[in-house]
Amino acid sequence: MSSTLYERLGGVERISKLALDVVALHYNNPLFKTRFEQVKDRGKLEKNLIDFICAGTGGPQTYTGKDVLSAHKHMNIDEQELVSAIDDVMAAMTKNGYEQAEKNDILAILYSLKGDVVRV
Repeated sequence: MSSTLYERLGGVERISKLALDVVALHYNNPLFKTRFEQVKDRGKLEKNLIDFICAGTGGPQTYTGKDVLSAHKHMNIDEQELVSAIDDVMAAMTKNGYEQAEKNDILAILYSLKGDVVRV
């Protein structure tokens, strides 16, 4: 029996650590940190990212935040920013000891969202 990506990522506890590291990297990323500095509630952002990852990878959590397109609309994100954000996610995954198979699966998911993020 194959496991879900959620299970392979270690469930909510390990995904939570990953999400917090991703947000921390985004807040320090020179390409777009000013966008994150404008976020009024970092805790809500972190919780939404945890729920988004969990729900999107097969976990029982419910994501109640904005859909990807609505969240990024009018931000004029370019390809360089997207790649840099994905690099942050991959760095956080490395820090948290994920295997290449899980990184590849997350990478595929992130690139599948490009049309809802870049220049919308």
